[in-house]
Amino acid sequence: MMLKIGVPSKGRLMEKTFDWFGQRGITMRQTGNDREYSGAVEGIGGVELVLLSAGEIPRELSAGRIHLGVTGSDLVRDKLADWPAQVAELAPLGFGHADLIIAVPAAWIDVDTLDDLDAAAAAFRAAHGHRLRIATKYHRLVRDFLTANGVADYQLVDSQGATEGTIRNLTAEAIADITSTGETLRANHLKVLSDGLIHQSQAVLFLSRNADWPQASRATLAALAARLAIPLPGDL
Repeated sequence: MMLKIGVPSKGRLMEKTFDWFGQRGITMRQTGNDREYSGAVEGIGGVELVLLSAGEIPRELSAGRIHLGVTGSDLVRDKLADWPAQVAELAPLGFGHADLIIAVPAAWIDVDTLDDLDAAAAAFRAAHGHRLRIATKYHRLVRDFLTANGVADYQLVDSQGATEGTIRNLTAEAIADITSTGETLRANHLKVLSDGLIHQSQAVLFLSRNADWPQASRATLAALAARLAIPLPGDL
């Protein structure tokens, strides 16, 4: 049985992942054209490369259809309920850094903290008769963070496009989104709450606890981990 490893299928995440493995003596490459999503692994036997979108990899790990996968730590935490029971973090890869934050209009000079946001949300509901809207793609992470910090009287609205533009388009009053440099936030006249950092994300190599792990796959995993110089969880 082949050990299947899911890798982002395009862009810098794919290139950086290939580089990371290549620096450790394992060559990954895409085969065919850009639309075929097939690949090859050289330098170790028994490993099959599966090219997927970064957003699909948490689901495939959870379903046990891949044994290992490289994706953002934010995506795993947002898409998988009780994620530590479903996957294990084997190694942070040191790229794909981004912060998931809460931002509000820069013109809100009295709103700098989560407590301020909670007060503003209550005032907004009293004035407008509906809850303050926060646009995001990361519903689980944002909801858990706001609940833990006592923020109420808000509603999450789904944003799968340019989240920063939702305030200008009057479809939300605040946002929770990924940022790396903050330039897009500033361009849209937004500011990050001083205590509004939800999660610092990066690309991580994950292991599926739900995949089948026959002896042959465990042996391949042990050989791969030795080559990559990474520890394996003791409870596998």
